[in-house]
Amino acid sequence: MSAPSNLATSILRSRALAALTSPHGVDRYLELVNPMWAATEVRARLVTKEVEVDVEGHPRVATLTLQPTSTWAGHRAGQHLQVGVEIGGARRTTRVFSISSPDSRRGDRFTITLRANPDAPAGRGVSRYLVEEAQPGEILHLSQAEGEFVLPDRVPEHILLISGGSGITPVMSMLRSLQRRTHRGRVTFLHYAQSPEHQIFAEELAEVARTGYGVDVHLLNPELGDPNLSPAYLERLVPGYRDVPTWACGPAPMVEAVRAAYDGSEALHVEYFKPPRTSGEAGGEVAFTRSGVSGANSGAPLLEQAEALGLTPEYGCRMGICFSCVARKTDGTVRNVVSGETSSLPDEEIRICVSAPEGDCTVDL
Repeated sequence: MSAPSNLATSILRSRALAALTSPHGVDRYLELVNPMWAATEVRARLVTKEVEVDVEGHPRVATLTLQPTSTWAGHRAGQHLQVGVEIGGARRTTRVFSISSPDSRRGDRFTITLRANPDAPAGRGVSRYLVEEAQPGEILHLSQAEGEFVLPDRVPEHILLISGGSGITPVMSMLRSLQRRTHRGRVTFLHYAQSPEHQIFAEELAEVARTGYGVDVHLLNPELGDPNLSPAYLERLVPGYRDVPTWACGPAPMVEAVRAAYDGSEALHVEYFKPPRTSGEAGGEVAFTRSGVSGANSGAPLLEQAEALGLTPEYGCRMGICFSCVARKTDGTVRNVVSGETSSLPDEEIRICVSAPEGDCTVDL
């Protein structure tokens, strides 16, 4: 079946039809006819799955090619999205993944590249399911693309892209977009992987390094003796690097090292692949009033403390990006583990995955 025409789409999105199909909504009925028809929701069919990294004893990395519904508005290189799946008949679970393909337009096919998380709770391992079990033809539920970790419309003459591990995904999207745009400036691409066998997009990057065209590729493996990030190394690699527009994404320790090396330079743009492991102050008690459970405050984010007490609150990215884990704090002080900011406001909405309590804290959960 082909997609609905523009006229049909306008009718499907009308208030009158929305009222007639309440409370389920138009999309629930369209999904029964054809899961690739949608009026407002975004869904996608899994087209192909390609293993990028498969090292024995380590989680796999795979690239999934997705064909979205016409409701997909496209993305800018560097953005992410939420992906929802029903695993084993359970309720839909969502996680956030970066898009690895170049900029896309409305309805364009695109890719996500993800590592299977071996530590995910049973039945909630979205990345593990997508990498190891999902099959072509499966329908996934998506959000629109989100995020401000993107290149400007006018790309500077020289940019520096720094990544570590799976943090390569958004910067690879940037590099691919620049190549498609035939960017004529200079790009320095610096990536850290655990070993050559763990290198994501290895063949493509080797080809980019071989052909040149203004892209200077440096693939480093610190465990094999390659240099770690330091001001001295960055200065040798890119003289005057603090003034070169830079986008960096990776694990918190790597991003923190980059931030320290740039010493407050406004040329640096960062995104954590995982939030930095700062915490609140241990001591006092954390109470989850709706569940009727409480425990000693360990200083860890509230999501982790809730899970330690046997609760299973909703969450998505665990990085403070997707807002899936928002809950109401009725009393107490929390620290945002990403920004370091604290708040003691009563009855405020907080993201429990990046909010760590300082002393006593009460949450409506």
